[in-house]
Amino acid sequence: MHTMFSYVVALLGFLLFFYNPILEFLSPGAPPPQIRRIPRPQLNENLLALEATSNQPLAECTPDTYAVHIFSRAPLVLYIENFLAQEERDHLLEISEPLFEPSTITHDGGDSAHRDATIRDSEVAVIPRTDVVRCIEKRARALQGWREEVWTERLRTQRYRPGGHYSHHFDWSSGRGGWGRVSSFMVWVDDGNGELQGGGTEFPLLKPWPRDDERWCKFVECSIEDEGPARAPVSTVVFKPIPGNAVYWENFRADGTGRGYEETWHAGLPVEEGVKVGLNIWSWGRID
Repeated sequence: MHTMFSYVVALLGFLLFFYNPILEFLSPGAPPPQIRRIPRPQLNENLLALEATSNQPLAECTPDTYAVHIFSRAPLVLYIENFLAQEERDHLLEISEPLFEPSTITHDGGDSAHRDATIRDSEVAVIPRTDVVRCIEKRARALQGWREEVWTERLRTQRYRPGGHYSHHFDWSSGRGGWGRVSSFMVWVDDGNGELQGGGTEFPLLKPWPRDDERWCKFVECSIEDEGPARAPVSTVVFKPIPGNAVYWENFRADGTGRGYEETWHAGLPVEEGVKVGLNIWSWGRID
């Protein structure tokens, strides 16, 4: 009896997980199912950068001087030059140093976190919301158009030493009930005074840029060897970790289905030499 019950539970889990793909296969001409929305979950003020939790008014922020380049339209992927000023980068390093601790991973829907250096080998710091940090939060919200029912998560810095990496993963995890991590920034803070080797951010499923446009080679790995007339082309998209610059992408399709973009599957490639420090800016809220 116990064995039969286990089979039934396993079958139900299989059907729930693969319900949409099976339905789309059996009805190829039918529109994909829409999100079954639930009321907004209670906001966790410890995880989100809510303005209501800041008792002091925000000091005047320095004017934005960044430049944006569209890398992809579906999914939307933007490359941002000079997203962080040098003073902001120095401040992030200073406030992060005493807070770094080993990074952990969680499985989709899980409440427990555990360390697995084979998947994620880095140090993380949930940084305090200083005036400088709040100005960075403000900049991230403005770039996204001040979307309603979307909040910036508490900012985290990540430090990768030689061998440090983060295996391929999605940021969006799931979009249960029409709520989830709608967007991501990967911002590079420090490269150890130019000594960093490796540590790029790879998107193996993202459509590459036009190969005949060398202007992207400033920001994206264009070849395995940077020197020599016969450079071997790179078959995947790898953004170079240039301090101050950033990549922004949307995690979910804007078609009402709640489906995530498979193209946002990405990884932090292993650091070969030096130390890399990055800044994660994630936004959580209503999936359009």
